[in-house]
Amino acid sequence: MAKAGFILPVLFVAGAVALSSVFIVDEREKVLVLQFGQVKQEINTPGLGFKIPLIQDVVRYDDRILGLPTQPIEVTPLDDRRLVVDAFARWRIVNLVDFREAVGAGGTESAQARLDRIINTAIRQVLGSVPSGAVLSEDRTGLMNRIRDLAKAEAASLGVDVIDVRLTRTDLPEQNLAATFARMRAEREREAADEVARGNEAASRVRASADRTVVEVTSEARKQAEVIRGEADAARNGIYAEAFGRDPEFFAFTRSLTAYERSLKEGNSSIVMNPDSDFFTYLRSEQAPVAAPQP
Repeated sequence: MAKAGFILPVLFVAGAVALSSVFIVDEREKVLVLQFGQVKQEINTPGLGFKIPLIQDVVRYDDRILGLPTQPIEVTPLDDRRLVVDAFARWRIVNLVDFREAVGAGGTESAQARLDRIINTAIRQVLGSVPSGAVLSEDRTGLMNRIRDLAKAEAASLGVDVIDVRLTRTDLPEQNLAATFARMRAEREREAADEVARGNEAASRVRASADRTVVEVTSEARKQAEVIRGEADAARNGIYAEAFGRDPEFFAFTRSLTAYERSLKEGNSSIVMNPDSDFFTYLRSEQAPVAAPQP
């Protein structure tokens, strides 16, 4: 009985030691086995792993693509127009041994702090070589690729790969916004005034051309009307002359009627004359005088 009681604790301790020597590697992880701080084994595939209990330790690292939002920084492009910029980077551990040697026990947090400085330096270097218009434009793919390439080269010593860098904000500093908006407003108002002035000038030219066209068309129409009226008067006079030549008495009669109409119209001045005047010849007789026969 005493021997059996001694064996059970030994078996329990042996089982515990055996279990502590086995660990599981998740498919989302990479694992380093350390012995007194030195790397003894690197495991990059999921499954079971083994270590020496109490002597070796297991350190786990994320094998997925990680995100890093950088802190906002001020940059000065070529035209000395300060901008506030921040970015979002995606990175991944590619060399676990180099990563451990570079960041030590700090792990992912320490790596992200160092990556933040690397990316900010790359942002300043790239954006400082171009004017602010290129930074504020919608097409910044080329600039972001240059930042990524610089950060990738610097971060290689950490055992990580910078997969992508995206500029998330490019704004003016708060103290410069009011002055910038005022300058933009003044520029737009000046452009609007120029457009209005050009529009008024074009309208004046169109209006002057239209007025000239109206005068020319009206003059031509009046000239044609006078020509037509003169031709009509000539035709009328010819008809009258022919008619009057055939019947002089009819000519005298129509002339008298015209004279009566004009002299007896309401509002004319008073006329005093002898009732026996020849002017009233057709008013005194019921029949027109007999005209002399035509030869």
